[in-house]
Amino acid sequence: MNICVYTLGCRLNQCESEAIASSFVSEGFTVVDENSSAELYIVNTCTVTGKAEQKARRMIRLFAARDSYVVVTGCYAQMAQEELEKLSDRVLVVPLVKKAALLQLAKHINSAFAGGMDLGDALSSFTEADAGVFDYEASSFSYHSRAYLKVQDGCDNECGYCRVHVARGKSVSLDRNLVIERALELEERGFNEIVLTGVNLTMYDHEGEGLGGMMLSLIPRLRDTTRLRLSSMEPDHIDEALIEACSSHKVHPHFHIPLQSASDKVLRRSSRKYSRSHLEWVLSELRRVKDDPFIACDVIAGLPAEGEDEFRETYEFLRDNRFAAMHVFPFSPRPDTPLWGARDKAEERVRDERAKLLRELSKQLSGEYAERQKGRTLEVLLETRKDGYWYGTTGNYLKVKVANAPAFSSRGQILSGRLEKPGLLVLD
Repeated sequence: MNICVYTLGCRLNQCESEAIASSFVSEGFTVVDENSSAELYIVNTCTVTGKAEQKARRMIRLFAARDSYVVVTGCYAQMAQEELEKLSDRVLVVPLVKKAALLQLAKHINSAFAGGMDLGDALSSFTEADAGVFDYEASSFSYHSRAYLKVQDGCDNECGYCRVHVARGKSVSLDRNLVIERALELEERGFNEIVLTGVNLTMYDHEGEGLGGMMLSLIPRLRDTTRLRLSSMEPDHIDEALIEACSSHKVHPHFHIPLQSASDKVLRRSSRKYSRSHLEWVLSELRRVKDDPFIACDVIAGLPAEGEDEFRETYEFLRDNRFAAMHVFPFSPRPDTPLWGARDKAEERVRDERAKLLRELSKQLSGEYAERQKGRTLEVLLETRKDGYWYGTTGNYLKVKVANAPAFSSRGQILSGRLEKPGLLVLD
């Protein structure tokens, strides 16, 4: 029986989806992608923007129209269960707080089949057992060449535009010893790259040693050839310990910062807990410990309190600090947030024009970054093979074709080579 786990949103969702997919693989199911036919689709949703929710509804309708059953979970499912249940009578909604119970769904379906039930009856009889937010452990990864390790969930911040903290709840952290144990298990299973992920990763154990302290304990335990990647780094909890951890050669020179704005006025209006000067310190320190790292960011165009001067502040900050890539989001007012009814937001026309300018800047800066890497020696994780060539992602997050990978090369292997030109790596 074929199953597809379709994921929207953050790397944490991807991590949790992989664990769910792995639970089905271990029970003998075949995991396929969304373009393939499946008897069951699991849609792991996001509620960050209205567009993310719109796409979730579209994919749910599409999958249900294939006469397949659709299980919907994730942040959007937590916030709008009744709305999603109305999309089709073939839809079962499992809210976010019960998502981890889906790790038992494959076993339940097999037991139901053994008792003579069909898939519809099996799903109807599924009872969400108690499960913890750190029960997601994947022994295999169906959709990625690297391993994902969830170490944090929830968020104690209450940013004015965001309702993820409403869906996910307060910040919780996986015990440091369990982080190390799970990372070493992933090494033993043959994974050469591990992505540490969470809702607000830098809030890991923020009342204790913090993310940096945990990483400084983890890094010496890993093999010299294992690499870590951080999913995202909220600026307010980036401290000296985390910077020190990032200086290790085992940590890839790739960092993603949800910056959102570089205007202190806009940051205050949005209840962000850092300043422009702190952002400057973060960027300076990351570049001090890594040689020209790939630094990407999220930025929201048209936030409340963003006038022309504030937008120009942000634009020039992004330009002058040479971000390697930017994920640009037009401000999308979300229900249940303080900025839902804000009157000082930019007009949609102005917001969309600013987003366009930021995307154009991102394209320019991405090209400049790739050009700067020409001639450098980079590590690459092999991901896919097509027409006799391997394709992969470098440690500093460039997508490349590998010109001369050996015949014995395999998916998930890390090799080293020189970037001949943007998009082409020649192995040493």
